[in-house]
Amino acid sequence: MKLYDPRSAEETKRTALLRGEVPIAVYGLGKMGLPLAAVYADVTRNVRGVDVDAEIVETINGGRSPFDHEPGLGELVAETVADGALRATTDSESAAREAAVHVIIVPTLVTEDSEPDLSTVRAVVSDIATGIDAGDLVVVESTVPPRTCSDVVAPLIREESDLDEGDFGVAFCPERTKSGRALEDIRGSYPKVVGGINAESTNAAAAIYEELTDNEVVTVSDATTAEAVKLFEGVYRDVNIALVNELARFVDETGIDVLEAIDVANDTPYVNLHDPGAGVGGHCIPYYPYFLIEHFETLGPLMRTAREVNDSMPSFTVDKLLEGLNAADLRIGDATIAVLGVTYYPGIPETRHTPAKPIVERLVGQGADVYAVDPVMEDLSEFEGAIPLTVEELYDIDPDAVVLVTAHEPFQEIAWDEFDDLVIIDGRDAIDLDTDRHSLYTIGSGWNQNATQS
Repeated sequence: MKLYDPRSAEETKRTALLRGEVPIAVYGLGKMGLPLAAVYADVTRNVRGVDVDAEIVETINGGRSPFDHEPGLGELVAETVADGALRATTDSESAAREAAVHVIIVPTLVTEDSEPDLSTVRAVVSDIATGIDAGDLVVVESTVPPRTCSDVVAPLIREESDLDEGDFGVAFCPERTKSGRALEDIRGSYPKVVGGINAESTNAAAAIYEELTDNEVVTVSDATTAEAVKLFEGVYRDVNIALVNELARFVDETGIDVLEAIDVANDTPYVNLHDPGAGVGGHCIPYYPYFLIEHFETLGPLMRTAREVNDSMPSFTVDKLLEGLNAADLRIGDATIAVLGVTYYPGIPETRHTPAKPIVERLVGQGADVYAVDPVMEDLSEFEGAIPLTVEELYDIDPDAVVLVTAHEPFQEIAWDEFDDLVIIDGRDAIDLDTDRHSLYTIGSGWNQNATQS
């Protein structure tokens, strides 16, 4: 059964989809792709998941999830694999020949020159082209620069298959999920945006997602608009965070608590200032602005400046640490420093673009004894020069200073009164001291009364 078929009645296509008569291939079984494939399988009963990693494929076919930080994912994978609704393979061309709907959710990163790298997307589209048939639908969920579906995906399929324009559909339906709540988000935390390269592509994709999500399906003018929606969401957050990070730097000169001012300003319906912090990490926000400013000729000075501001926050964090150490008559080369949290987000074992990395690198480079503490990461080898430490072992090393980069929940249980005088830099407004012995600098609030900094 083909969903990209204007001759078939909508109810007929819906029934076929829910009965498993529409074979679906999901390309990319990573931390966002596997939850999507599992939800597709739960609803449509006929999904082949594709990934280049044979170990991930073997794990999934064994009824297990390789990602243990997604609530409910392990159970859903076990259930859908057991009843045959979900199967995994490394053979993308075979999956392409079987499928009538092809869903792409592979990463789009940037090159060393900050240009969007579409090589993985192109490779998947080429594999799809080897097996695509007339009436098939290609759905792109990977975040891509605007015009990718119309100028890259559709032309590449035409070039590498026997199909003409109009024989197949292409739609962009951006993922709107966050690690740690992927299933919840896929099933309907937010409206699902759908835009196709033509009206039939939009209608076919919308028909699928109306079954997958409990939320509204919002159809937009075309695929390019849908691509832009996803980027605009990320760029807004990046620029907003850059603004508050810049405002946070006025703390010492103005003598005000910027966090308090932000909180009160947000009482009005037309203000939604985010939170300042030690830096912006992850797979999304640090990269999306470059999908516009490096991919098109139009200048984007505000977006570029926002990136520079946010990328400067790890350095600002270390500068404040040095300020605190100097006030305590401690040389950085003689200091023992614990960095709390190396992942980019609390509770999630991912380190892409984490601000902890440049912080560790600079501290190690200046001769400090650096310990890295992260309760959700098993392997800290990428943080060269830092000694791994558990939260419990923190009490044994007698640190001179602590830098909180990521506010993991276990850090809330640290008994700060058991330490001698510390210099503490709180990069997430997450430390509430029950002792007045330590010098605490909170980004956005400044030094506490115990500190002597001017």
